[in-house]
Amino acid sequence: MLVNCVAYQDGRKLADIQRREIKSYLARPDCFVWVALRDADAAELAEMQDEFDLHALAVEDAAHGNQRPKIEEYGDSVFTVLHTVEVAGEELIAGEIDIFVGRNFILSVRQRTARGFQDVRARCEREPELLRHGPGYVLYALMDAAVDRYFPVLDTVETELEALEEQIFTGKSPRENIEALYYVKQKLMTLKHAAGPLLDASSRLFGGRVPQVCGGLGDYFRDVYDHLIRLNQSLDTLRDTVTTAIQVNLAMITIGESEVTKRLAAYAALVAVPTMIAGIYGMNFAHMPELGWRFGYPAALAVMAAIDGYLFYRFRKARWL
Repeated sequence: MLVNCVAYQDGRKLADIQRREIKSYLARPDCFVWVALRDADAAELAEMQDEFDLHALAVEDAAHGNQRPKIEEYGDSVFTVLHTVEVAGEELIAGEIDIFVGRNFILSVRQRTARGFQDVRARCEREPELLRHGPGYVLYALMDAAVDRYFPVLDTVETELEALEEQIFTGKSPRENIEALYYVKQKLMTLKHAAGPLLDASSRLFGGRVPQVCGGLGDYFRDVYDHLIRLNQSLDTLRDTVTTAIQVNLAMITIGESEVTKRLAAYAALVAVPTMIAGIYGMNFAHMPELGWRFGYPAALAVMAAIDGYLFYRFRKARWL
């Protein structure tokens, strides 16, 4: 579905144009066309390939989707794949943006992404001095917006993790804690899959030899790279925290099982003493100490109670009971 098709010249918007007018505007000097598609089908991509002379391999990647974040050069054009991550209830939805950038055009194809980039277009149109850099600046603006949108998602996951850390020591079911921590780890992995590969790819857009369409924008792409470094460092820290929290939760389970084992052992010892004495006096031998003694039975009970009382005192003192 076509979202926007706009022509720009000298950093200012000329007009919203139709698809059939694209080639005529591409022929104008200092003019470029910005086309935005959403969930494009094969026919729409084939039409854009004919309009902008896109490389077949790049179009194939965009048609198939589910690509790893990357930046590839095809002659004078650049093909960029970005991932989007959006919060939907308690889940994270991963989408994709495929961006084709040439000397006088930029085509963005948004897939499985609810939130659009109208705010990015508005931002670019408010900055004609920067928009004069052409499609390269639009590529920066799209990358910057995509990366900045990761941070609120990261904050949401971090808040969820903090709440789970407080529950570890509140007596909540350890199994539920581990399941919740595992889901948090999955969410962090989703963000890592989006930001990690893009960190390496974006480093090629400033310093040294950069694609021609990105020339003169090194400072801007370096800013995106700095944001990605900060994001990846935060992700690594949170992933380590989740791993530690899971280990602590497992340690709490082990400690709880140890406490149960100690209690069972203590109760077994309390039962073992009277069982031993009663067993000895129940063997029915004719010649046994105190067999004919009038107070033998109460004395045996008193001895059992005294020994159990002493054991109970020692177990309580040792915090086994």
